[in-house]
Amino acid sequence: MAGDLQELVTWIMIQLHNIEKFYQHGVSKTFILRRINIQIQEGEFVSIMGPSGAGKSTLLHILGMHDSAWAGEYYFLDQPIHKLDKKKRNDVRNANIGFVFQSYHLLDDLTVYENLDIPLSYRNVKKSERDSLVCDTLDRFQIVGKKDLFPSQLSGGQQQLVAVARAVIAKPKLILADEPTGNLHSSQGEQIMELFKRLNNDGTTIVQVTHSEKNASYGNRVIRIADGWIG
Repeated sequence: MAGDLQELVTWIMIQLHNIEKFYQHGVSKTFILRRINIQIQEGEFVSIMGPSGAGKSTLLHILGMHDSAWAGEYYFLDQPIHKLDKKKRNDVRNANIGFVFQSYHLLDDLTVYENLDIPLSYRNVKKSERDSLVCDTLDRFQIVGKKDLFPSQLSGGQQQLVAVARAVIAKPKLILADEPTGNLHSSQGEQIMELFKRLNNDGTTIVQVTHSEKNASYGNRVIRIADGWIG
């Protein structure tokens, strides 16, 4: 019985309480997000959907702790992010979150191998361990033959594959993806989404922003947002 109860326990990774984002224009305000209340549990695969300009990417950047100019309360694994200074937020982000962007965001002057090494260097991983992790990741993603190439020498699908590999190399608890297949052909996009599904099945929490109902179908929940409000 105790074992059955243990299996039913789920942990809340993210809690947002009354998050608001606005720009001040004299005495008036232009709201980007209004009264956002969300809970995301560990192991979920959540899609944020809505029309252009709805606030999807803004919300993702708040979740990723890149944006600190907002009001409300944000708890990540019970840590009050809204109370932390910039350094502590960065520490939490670097230790727990991987990012995948529509435009890949690979460093053009670094090889594939060096791009994969970057997030490990942020975590003070020893060089010998970093070399081992990079080699394992190159093998896992079947890109060993690309390790000495620069991003400009790769196709869009290959660049996004490297971007996903970079996002997961340090085994983050959470992956945030902003239109991860937006610049890819349909077959390449399916490859990336299947990869996300496998990562999620292995326990990684994923939150993606997408316009694609097909991409959203890979997850288990959709959060819809319009004009800054969750519907």
